[in-house]
Amino acid sequence: MSSQAPHSETARLEAFSDGVFAIIITIMMLEIKVPHETSIHALLPLVPVLLSYILSFIYVAIYWNNHHHLLHAADGIAGGVMWANMHLLFWLSLVPFGTQWIGENHHEAVPAAVYGFILLMAACAYFILQQTIIRNEGQHSAIARAIGRDRKGRVSIVLYFLSIGAAFLQPWISYGLFVIVALMWIAPDKRLKPIFDHVEKYRLKSVLQ
Repeated sequence: MSSQAPHSETARLEAFSDGVFAIIITIMMLEIKVPHETSIHALLPLVPVLLSYILSFIYVAIYWNNHHHLLHAADGIAGGVMWANMHLLFWLSLVPFGTQWIGENHHEAVPAAVYGFILLMAACAYFILQQTIIRNEGQHSAIARAIGRDRKGRVSIVLYFLSIGAAFLQPWISYGLFVIVALMWIAPDKRLKPIFDHVEKYRLKSVLQ
């Protein structure tokens, strides 16, 4: 019974988070207005909107993927982890707002800077979630050793920070930085995979017993 309790807590938190991720994607999709005309030229004004949607969809997918592996690698969920998770979901819930704003005002500095700020805060929130889980499980735990210094996460935060300032020089520089960070993370993060596989085998064994 006790061996399944941490799993049920983690599964509940992940199920709630998955629902929020799904709602975020749905809201972004609903913000894309279908043109009244039926010619191909009617789609041209929607190109920036579609590109901003694609970029944000990739970001949400990256967070969902890494969030899934992070929670599955955790042994249990404490109160601090739950609040850190809600903090992350709060900033991700603002992604549709930023997406629509840059889609409709892609040449303007402030929307690009605000979008960069949202991504910066989401990255910081994910870092806090990681550190909260590590603090909950111990600095010498398997998940702490797997994450290590998290250089890629720290570099991402720096690039987001630079994108905010770059927006006031040229918004396209910010968009380029957003794409670079997305490309850094689009490949699955393999650091937690060994722990994830071990935990899944342990849980399957517990269920069968």
